[in-house]
Amino acid sequence: MANSIYPIYEKIKGNIQKVIVGKGNVIDLMLISLFCQGHMLVEDVPGTGKTMLVKSLAASIDCTSKRVQFTPDLLPSDITGINFFNMKTSEFEFVKGPVFSNVLIADEINRATPKTQSGLLECMEEMQTTIDGETYKLAQPFMVVATQNPIENQGVFPLPEAQLDRFLIKMSMNYPTHEEGVNILERFSVSSPLATLQPVATINDIIAAQEALPKIFVHRDIMSYIVSLVEATRHFDTVVLGVSPRGAQSLMKVAKGYAAIDNRDYVMPDDVKKAALPVLTHRIMLTSSAKIKANAAENVINDIVEQVPVPTENSLGWAGK
Repeated sequence: MANSIYPIYEKIKGNIQKVIVGKGNVIDLMLISLFCQGHMLVEDVPGTGKTMLVKSLAASIDCTSKRVQFTPDLLPSDITGINFFNMKTSEFEFVKGPVFSNVLIADEINRATPKTQSGLLECMEEMQTTIDGETYKLAQPFMVVATQNPIENQGVFPLPEAQLDRFLIKMSMNYPTHEEGVNILERFSVSSPLATLQPVATINDIIAAQEALPKIFVHRDIMSYIVSLVEATRHFDTVVLGVSPRGAQSLMKVAKGYAAIDNRDYVMPDDVKKAALPVLTHRIMLTSSAKIKANAAENVINDIVEQVPVPTENSLGWAGK
């Protein structure tokens, strides 16, 4: 059975692909995060198109977007806003910060100090910000897409677990294939297609998709499967800290997102499997010896997905769905 999210997804993805070459799975994850009212952390080396991807999303929706380059001297007020004293009126006036937009691009978020990073916590979790004791609601929809460079360790402040948990999804762009590399050179040889990109969806379209997503059906056995995956992370040999109940909720949300962009109104086990890596890898803490291995967190989640029994179609009873 079809759902109302799929047509919106198709329009936005098609528009983004006018700029971004390949990376269909990355675009899918970004749109799922948007539909889930979640935030996304993109971790990759410079020059892979992280910022271009997010700018293409913002240009595809008739909404406001702001970009903040995070640096060690950035203050929380530079993000949220500040009350300043107007000498002419002899009154304090509030100047809104970049968080008062629909899409906030937080470039190289791990370059800012923990104090500045924490300025985003309330915004990301409660869709509001408190300044000088007064609370301000943020625009709807609101999405933070943060980027960080994983290979630099000087002058950076790694995100704490509490902050990482606020990101619904963590993913990497990865290098393009040879053919994609040639297509990128060809597409950008004269000018950037981003400059001429036009919106194909409105804010109301996105809000409608966000309201429709929770209605995607999840069988109780699928919920049990999700909980089993999460519980397995808490008993894995190389895992010090497993996934929390909030992580389980996030896994179900993203699984619903995968069902929606596949034009279904019910979740299948494969949706949960596809959601496992981007949702769970940044929510586990590994032992010191395990951390030094390449792709350690990804390998742990892949092992768990292989080990946990998957619900069968007979037990789920798709008939009539």
